[in-house]
Amino acid sequence: MAGVQEIRQRLRGQRINTLRSRIEPLLAGRTGAEVWLFGSLARGDWDARSDVDLLAVAPDQCAADQLAEALLGAGLAADVIGHSQGRWLERQLGDAPWWRGICRDAILLQPTPKP
Repeated sequence: MAGVQEIRQRLRGQRINTLRSRIEPLLAGRTGAEVWLFGSLARGDWDARSDVDLLAVAPDQCAADQLAEALLGAGLAADVIGHSQGRWLERQLGDAPWWRGICRDAILLQPTPKP
């Protein structure tokens, strides 16, 4: 019989895989775009009431905003932040505590990471 922690890990994996498969078609034709999961689901401390938080990254801010709107329009997240690749890199290298936490915990959803 599976323990609670094991069940939570399995359910988390299923939610992440579902997000990956639903996001993939939205990236068609969006060269250089990425979608990252952050927040409680990425950290693993989610519960049944937790929402999904996504970061849409694209070569420029306009493309990032369009991707963020597509993700919201598809109902994939309650919160989507759009960043250009340059801004995302700044966040990753910066020292703001909130962004350090996001960068530490974020999971690349699409494109699917290579093993």
